[in-house]
Amino acid sequence: MQKIKIVAAGDSSILIEFGREINEEINRKITTTVQLIHAQQIEGVVDMIPAFSTLLINYDPRIVSFEKMRKRIQELVKMEVKAGTGRKKIFEIPVCYGGEYGPDIDNIASHAGLTQEEVIQIHSSRDYLIYMLGFLPGFCYLGGLDERIHTPRLANPRLKINAGSVGIGGSQTGIYPLDSPGGWQLMGMTPVKTYDPDRETPILVEAGDYIRFIPIDEQEYRRLKELVERKEYQCIIHEGEV
Repeated sequence: MQKIKIVAAGDSSILIEFGREINEEINRKITTTVQLIHAQQIEGVVDMIPAFSTLLINYDPRIVSFEKMRKRIQELVKMEVKAGTGRKKIFEIPVCYGGEYGPDIDNIASHAGLTQEEVIQIHSSRDYLIYMLGFLPGFCYLGGLDERIHTPRLANPRLKINAGSVGIGGSQTGIYPLDSPGGWQLMGMTPVKTYDPDRETPILVEAGDYIRFIPIDEQEYRRLKELVERKEYQCIIHEGEV
């Protein structure tokens, strides 16, 4: 891993630069640092915003000075430099692929020279690391999409993509948490709400978690959709070693 840098970012923020690459080792370092700061309950920390290779820490300068915060962060980062394996959460996200739920799956299959069934099998065959959240509340930037199904974005973006839509945009895949314009190729839809403002914890997942897409048929989609609307659905979560 590259040398970690800690720099000022305005008058009430510190930016930790863990490197200039997008990879799981750097992301794991960011995740463990966030967990350690939470555990230490460092005075003055307001919130933390993890990204692909950086962690932004916002603090209250009325409570703690920049220099004191910088030194505290330096100590914590050194503690975790040689962090080993940890625990990971894997969220199962059921997806109804194709048809009205995934109107662009033919485009994806044609571009890849594969059948729809092969595209679905490839897309649902691995766990995707959540590198960061952004763009919309609960929108996950996922890593690890198989190169065989990388697909260019639409030439003409849609004015509205329904919440729950699962798509591919270039080398990334993801879930639209809200109705939104967008140019990704839509391959399916999940009944699970990755963002729900009425939930105690509105955003379902965090950076550092994993998503596992589970193919379901339309009947199962409708059944799960009803459970979600009645607030009776519980997302299946697996835990394992990183």
